[in-house]
Amino acid sequence: MRPYLPLTLLLFFCGSFTNGQSQPKPEANGGTLIFPNEKHFARVRQLTREGENSAEAYLSFDKKPRRLIFQSTRPPFQCDQIFTFDLLKNTPPKLVSPGKGRTTCAYFLKDNQHIIFSSTHLGGEACPPPPDYSRGYVWAVYPDYDIFVARDDGSDLRPLTQTPGYDAEATVSPDGKKIVFTSMRDGDLDIYTMNVDGSDVRRLTSTPGYDGGPFFSPDGAQIVYRAYRPQSAAELEDYQSLLKENLIRPSRLEIFVMNTDGSNQRQLTNNGAANFAPFFHPSGKKIIFCSNLADPKHRNFDLFLMNADGSNQERVTYCDDFDGFPVFSRDGKKLIFCSNRNAAAPRQTNVFIADWKD
Repeated sequence: MRPYLPLTLLLFFCGSFTNGQSQPKPEANGGTLIFPNEKHFARVRQLTREGENSAEAYLSFDKKPRRLIFQSTRPPFQCDQIFTFDLLKNTPPKLVSPGKGRTTCAYFLKDNQHIIFSSTHLGGEACPPPPDYSRGYVWAVYPDYDIFVARDDGSDLRPLTQTPGYDAEATVSPDGKKIVFTSMRDGDLDIYTMNVDGSDVRRLTSTPGYDGGPFFSPDGAQIVYRAYRPQSAAELEDYQSLLKENLIRPSRLEIFVMNTDGSNQRQLTNNGAANFAPFFHPSGKKIIFCSNLADPKHRNFDLFLMNADGSNQERVTYCDDFDGFPVFSRDGKKLIFCSNRNAAAPRQTNVFIADWKD
């Protein structure tokens, strides 16, 4: 699920606004941007320039990054569809979703010949309506979302879930055998696993509140995820009231980790901010994530790195606007992330790839 950021969160763009602290440094590789203090970035390349390239861009299972799958809103589509992009050939992105409804959360299967993603198209060909911000800043959890598998060109599309309510946020285990995802099938937003053919569905979380955005650790033994756990009766009532309208309020999310059977659930962050998109470093010793914890007004999102136990948090990006959805290549030499830096138009998010320095 991508964040639908309101205009107040997207007022300034990194290519044109600076505050004296984060003047961009032009790079020799075509003028992409690295900001001061971004010491983990050796080189940054911008991969997309057209449309609203949203978020959640993930690599194929090749040891050396070869292909990328991501969601984007671009003509002629009115809401997100799924595209693939060849990093070596640098050819235009290729549509691999049906072009109907809204899609989200795509991922390659380990054979690199199949993909999974979530789509609402079985519930209607039109884009579902955006969330109602009269309740404040909220995310929509569309009940028509189901998880689908297809060949990597979009053919042979088949549903993996067909239960009432939201099924999305699916990613794949390192051995390629399991899918972890978020579902509302039991009345709350919890994390589940299933086999890659959709069989053997198992519920992993059961605490009231939203659990989502799960990813496996490199050894497949753990799952890292974001969660909102209401702390009072009033918060729980607000959460459940919104959920009846298929909405959640993502203003406070913390990072958690658990074993792949759901045991040993433990909280890694406790800062009251909106922390999301956690992803393990290939070493298994670090976790990178997105958060607005450095901004007192909670408008600016940056990337942060921490030890796998939550200690030694370190800020990674210093853009004056959104940086998020970080994903390491499997050799740890590249970092894919999405950013408003160098934006050509208001609210434009693009996909970048950085050479990573530990």
